[in-house]
Parts: sequence; structure tokens; C-alpha cells
Amino acid sequence: MIGKWSVAAAALLLAGSALAAEVGGVNLPDRTTVAGKELVLNGAGLRTRLMFKVYVASLYLPAKAGDLAGTLAQSPRRVQLDMLRDVGAEDLVNALVDGMKGANAAQDLAAVKPQTDQLVALMKTIGEAKKGDVVTIDYVDGETRVGHNGRALGAIAGAAFNDALLRVWLSDKPVQADLRKAMLGG
Repeated sequence: MIGKWSVAAAALLLAGSALAAEVGGVNLPDRTTVAGKELVLNGAGLRTRLMFKVYVASLYLPAKAGDLAGTLAQSPRRVQLDMLRDVGAEDLVNALVDGMKGANAAQDLAAVKPQTDQLVALMKTIGEAKKGDVVTIDYVDGETRVGHNGRALGAIAGAAFNDALLRVWLSDKPVQADLRKAMLGG
């Protein structure tokens, strides 16, 4: 009898570890593939603004990391935004640009202004991001690849740009401190 219970308990434990994480009502896979490489879910959290749930942000890396430096040292990597409400293109773009301004030094932002302008143009092609949409920001082979609902929107060259963009969520001055902690697995 004990043997049957042990087998059943082991099966439940294994099944539990295969389940995706759930954040803000969004089921996230424990793993994803970017550029042919398997990435693991490092962490995910809820982005709120004025008490409204805006999106679930998740971070996928080749190996878990607990800080910005450990994240930036890895490639490929993905930040995924699962939208929890409709957000207009201008609002989405302004939030990203404002987040970059708040998390980066002025000289660092000036150095990546052309790439930031490219990001603005790519994000505007989304139009209104609808509840349920998924925006992916992958860093692969020295470029940031932006996607929307599985469709590639374009790529932006440069590690410095991707580093500046990731600081929106993961710097010491992130857009939301508890979101940073959650994305870094804390």
C-alpha cells in the first residue's frame, strides 16, 4: 500500500513541476524557444498603473539570473508582455520611452536614440494592443527582435539598445519595483 502512495505522490510532484506559471490570470510556459535555444522562465510579474492591471511581464533566459548583470550576460533572452487590457499605440510607446528615460543616464539614452526611434516606429505598427495580445522582445545575435502575436515586426541592432530597454524593468530604478523583483525570480 505504501508503494502505491509513493508512486502516486511522485507522479503528482512531477505533474506539478511541468505546469506553467500563472500570473495575473495568464498561464506562462516554464520554457520557450528563441532562435533554436530553449529558455527557462526566470520570473514574471504584474505591471499596474493607477491601480489598473496593464500586462504581465515575463523574463526568459538560458539560465536563471537574480540581477540585471546576470541577465545582460545571457543571450538569447526574451521579455514577454501579455496584455491584460487594451492599450493604444501612443500610450504603449510613451510608457516604454518614459521607462527608458527613468532607468538610464541621459548620455546612454542619447547613444541609442536612433534605435529608440526604430522601436517607436515598430511599436506603432501594432496599433492598439488588445487584451490577450502578446508582445515579445527578444535579444538574439546582437539585435532586439520585436514581435506581436507571433508575427515578427522587425529588428533593432545593438547590445547597448537592448541593455537600455531591459533597464525599464530590471534596473535599480525600474518602472515598478515589485515587477523587477518578480521578473528576477524574487
